Amino acid sequence: MATATLTDTDSFIEAQFPVSKVSKESYNERKSVSGQLLTGLGKWWGRKPLVMIRAAIIGLLMPPSDDPKRDREIFLKIMTMDKDGLWKRMQESDDNIRYKDAFDLLTEEERARLFDLDEVEGGKAIHHCIDADGRDEKKKVKQEIQRLAFNRLSYDEKLDYVDRPEEIDGPSEKAWDDINAHLGTNAENLSELVQELGKQQFGHTPRVGDAFSGGGNVPFEAAQIGCKTYGADLNPVAALLTWASLNIVGGGTEVVENVLEAQQELYAKVDEQIKEWGIEHNEKGWRADAYLYCVETECPECGVDVPLAPSWQIAPKHNVVAEPIHNRSEGRIDLKIREQVAKNDWELASDGTIRGNRLHCPACERATPMKMIRGDQRSDDGTEYGLRMWEKEDIVPRPEDTFQERLYCVRWLETYSDSDGKEKTRRHYRSVTDRDREREEKVLHLLKERLDDWQEKGYIPNRRIEPGYNTDQPIRERGWTHWHHLFNPRQLLTNGLFSKLSDEDRTGVHDLLLLGRVLNNNSRLSRWKANQSGGIGGVVDVYSNQALNTLFDYGTRPLVSMQSLLMDLPSVPINSEDTTIEAADCREVSVEADFWITDPPYADAINYHELGEFFLAWYEKPLKRLFPDWYTDSKRALAITGDEEDFRRDMVASYQNLAEHMPEDGAQIVMFTHQDASVWADLALIMWAAGLRVSAAWTIATETDSALKQGNYVQGTVLLVLRKRTGDDTAFTDQLKVQVEDEVRDQLDAMRALDEDEEEPSFGDTDYQLAAYAAALRVLTQYGSVEEWDIERELSRTRSNGEQSPIENIIEEAVQVAADHLIPQNFDSFQWKTLAPEERLYLKGLELESHEEYRTGAYQELARGFGVREYTSLYASSRANKTRFKSASEFGSKQLGDEGFEGSHVRHALFAVHEAREQDDAQAGRLWLRNELPDYWGNRKKLIEILSYLASMESVSEHWEEDAKAARLVAGSVENDHA
Repeated sequence: MATATLTDTDSFIEAQFPVSKVSKESYNERKSVSGQLLTGLGKWWGRKPLVMIRAAIIGLLMPPSDDPKRDREIFLKIMTMDKDGLWKRMQESDDNIRYKDAFDLLTEEERARLFDLDEVEGGKAIHHCIDADGRDEKKKVKQEIQRLAFNRLSYDEKLDYVDRPEEIDGPSEKAWDDINAHLGTNAENLSELVQELGKQQFGHTPRVGDAFSGGGNVPFEAAQIGCKTYGADLNPVAALLTWASLNIVGGGTEVVENVLEAQQELYAKVDEQIKEWGIEHNEKGWRADAYLYCVETECPECGVDVPLAPSWQIAPKHNVVAEPIHNRSEGRIDLKIREQVAKNDWELASDGTIRGNRLHCPACERATPMKMIRGDQRSDDGTEYGLRMWEKEDIVPRPEDTFQERLYCVRWLETYSDSDGKEKTRRHYRSVTDRDREREEKVLHLLKERLDDWQEKGYIPNRRIEPGYNTDQPIRERGWTHWHHLFNPRQLLTNGLFSKLSDEDRTGVHDLLLLGRVLNNNSRLSRWKANQSGGIGGVVDVYSNQALNTLFDYGTRPLVSMQSLLMDLPSVPINSEDTTIEAADCREVSVEADFWITDPPYADAINYHELGEFFLAWYEKPLKRLFPDWYTDSKRALAITGDEEDFRRDMVASYQNLAEHMPEDGAQIVMFTHQDASVWADLALIMWAAGLRVSAAWTIATETDSALKQGNYVQGTVLLVLRKRTGDDTAFTDQLKVQVEDEVRDQLDAMRALDEDEEEPSFGDTDYQLAAYAAALRVLTQYGSVEEWDIERELSRTRSNGEQSPIENIIEEAVQVAADHLIPQNFDSFQWKTLAPEERLYLKGLELESHEEYRTGAYQELARGFGVREYTSLYASSRANKTRFKSASEFGSKQLGDEGFEGSHVRHALFAVHEAREQDDAQAGRLWLRNELPDYWGNRKKLIEILSYLASMESVSEHWEEDAKAARLVAGSVENDHA
């Protein structure tokens, strides 16, 4: 893609994209967790960052000019990602740089001009040393200090002080002058710009559609910036969240305030009833703040009833533990709650009675596998599970069941007045008493009185759990067969009460969403997390991961701890009056859209159709009342799942339908998680068969690190840009290979040209590697067919393990072209081509490190590009976000040989550096090379090039500093060597 290609496209995003900045903004948004605009509405998986969606839509609407660099400047102004836009975002936030930190960022001249340095040297607080008279002048000087300091920060550092793009009203007036002058528009805000660009392209305000809308991020962001919007999802829970994003968060301040007020009223009614029942207060008047339950079972070795938990640590802030005590007279292990235990006792409590999926009995100290306790057995038909399957009417285990359940700890909240008469609270962790057990019996009695009636009226579900990948887990591990089995009696009574009172008041969507938040935080699948809430412990939501994991111990929320679940939502104005949301199958969508932006269920392990049934079981009847035209089941049979023939054909049908419902000059963006070439190849095949061609692809870093999902890979979302394929030419494989090589080189050269002389480059190392994927697909999908390939056969065939598709082969060859083309800076291109793949991999790995790229995935991409399969011996570390290759000293005298990397010129150069350091003499390194390499003189220039490159690592990190100095000396010694 020569520079002309940057202007010879239909849109900005098909020519270029500021990947680095969009990635940083996306990561910043995801990092805010609950601070994201739509997450407060309820749980959905795989939400894509709003800023990325905005960038994608603007990128599709903005036409390229003959000045690519100016195009990028204007795009960044629109997105408020330019210098002035970031400053505007800081001004509108509540954050400031601390004056002590700002002082350190200023030049000496600026410090002298803006501060009284005598006062600073005298030890006075920096913010009191600002040299200005009067309030107005001081305010002006403070702002100058902030701006000067802010401009010295890196882009990443600036993001700590600014509002996100979707939280402000757009660019400044001055920026709009530049934007309008460049684009030929007359806009004063984003909505007007979108409308004008849409009319330039389509003759009307553009409509953005998403037929896999999930949590609603695409329709919401499209409507926020002024597009007409259509959203649909097969799952009605997703459709509900999408509707709520537009009509509640986007409904205006009054709507948001009314929602909170209505939920507070519902909460008050539930509170009144629970107080009347007397099930959450003890005899001292304390109110329950948390209930901890655990499963118990009989030890098959000694017959003692054992409570089960992987740990008995409850709250580290107060060193609260549950201490197992053998009650010999009753043949059981009791649990005594102890507060403020000694450090040793706290550490001992980390080992519970479940270790490595085995029961460890405290009484007989023997271990038994859980599958043996469940009674699972292998048969010719697979595994037969031994637990009794619960009946519909079961709400607690029967006496003969393998697994029983017990309450073992209550955290109480005491309200008292201090010596000044101020009301305060304190928490107490207590063992379970007889009175507590009486209250548990009362809860069970109250529930049994109401269960049939409440299930009949839909307040509590009675729906059976259908078998599936995720839904099989509670069935086989606990014998639970209906959705209400996933809740204990106390949870069913409280959750059902929310549902009942909401239905009786005929309230709206907001109370149904509140019920969803309650369900997700008050189930037998809700984990107790000891270090939650600053170490006092707390209940974590069911879907803190993407599964229906059964637990040996769990937490239950009393009502007082549910107050935090009320939806205090942000209010974001929606600038579109034309929005349509429905529950519908993508293959049946009949709405026209100019742009389809979708995140299909592909290349991930999230079974939305199964996980969503957890909510649907409770939503069934109220959802029908609120949305009479919607269905209320998950349509599991229609869900697009898997990765084989049926999946591919369903995907082709979906995207054929969307292509038929967009204009000839329309576009699609398909978002998917980057993994490897096979994922790209499969999706390319699907889109190709659907009549679409790839016009661009960019990978945006959208994933955050967590204990459940380590950030060790090139975690990102691919934006695959597609247009309708208009040509029907046939290509040949040899022809494709030549075209792909040219396209890859042109693409990389164009990206590098854009980043020349840029302080904040748009592209990182992995972006260049992944650009080869896009280039290959661009060439391939412009053709109607390839002579030697049978697309129908490729769609339907099941490949054996390790077998590659023809498209995958094309992509991997493209990646190798990129690897060969991406020569490290200042390395001689001729000498680079003489290096073996392993040598190039190692040297490029050092370049990654010099760019502070420490994700294992980046090194894996490199290895894939160079065709190197075994390279783990090069690693000094492969830990998450700390991956790098070894330095010369870390190799030492190991891994020297005659073949592969061990016998390469790079390895010999590394050992020469090691020798020079060991003997403190550069001549020692030169003599090693001269005596050990067979063709030293013929390869002298190559060795000098390698050693000089190693010397460039001096400023990269401490572990290279001395090695790099030695490399420089050895390079000089070799260069001055004469026969």
